[in-house]
Amino acid sequence: MDKITEFLPFLIPLAIAEFALLGCTLYHILTHKTYKRGNRTLWLVVAVIGMEFIGPVLYFLFGKEDN
Repeated sequence: MDKITEFLPFLIPLAIAEFALLGCTLYHILTHKTYKRGNRTLWLVVAVIGMEFIGPVLYFLFGKEDN
């Protein structure tokens, strides 16, 4: 248990950043109609399943339409 408390100062900001990025990604997916590749359902699945930074980053790199 002592090992977990040593990492809490690092893990808490990381978790907050992860959920903020996921929230921003989900908001963008749900409010926009066009995507470079795929459709809304695909990107929702990718963002939620790949929740650990990877899904949202993939969306912003490959799915977000450039306006």
